This record gives sequence, C-alpha cells and structure tokens, in this order.
Amino acid sequence: MKLWYITSMKSPATDNHTKGEMHGCIVCGKLYQLYVVYDANNKFIGCTVMSGEGKPVPNVDRPLVACEKHSAQEIEAAVNRAYGKQEEDD
Repeated sequence: MKLWYITSMKSPATDNHTKGEMHGCIVCGKLYQLYVVYDANNKFIGCTVMSGEGKPVPNVDRPLVACEKHSAQEIEAAVNRAYGKQEEDD
C-alpha cells in the first residue's frame, strides 16, 4: 500500500494534456483547427478554435465547433440531431 502511494504521488492524476485536432462545424461541416485539453484520464476539459470564424460549442462533453454565422438555435438543433438531447449541468 505504501509503495502504491509513493508511486502515485510521483505522477499525480491532475496532469492535463493538449492536442491539436481538426473538427468540422456541427451545422455545415466546414473544417476548423482546435486546441483541445484533456485530463489525465482522457476526459474532455475544453477547447479553443485556432482557425478564424469558428467558435466552440458550449455545454457539451466533447470538442465541438460551429461557424460564427450560425445561430444558437441552429447549433442546438444540430447537436440534438447528432448526439441527442443534451442534459444541462447543475
């Protein structure tokens, strides 16, 4: 037990890692370059859109992007169509 504790303290599970990923707009499919942050367990934390005219889609558990020109209603409809109704976090 003590050995596990010492070993786990050398590399804590709080280390985040980032990746550059290409994703298409959830509404129209236009490609954008994203800078995506994951935790040590590969759970999505957040993202930034590196290419212009795109914005991250809020309140989702995966990296999604949409064009700035699309309305919130269009984006919500596309997310619901692709992934089903999203639950709001409290």
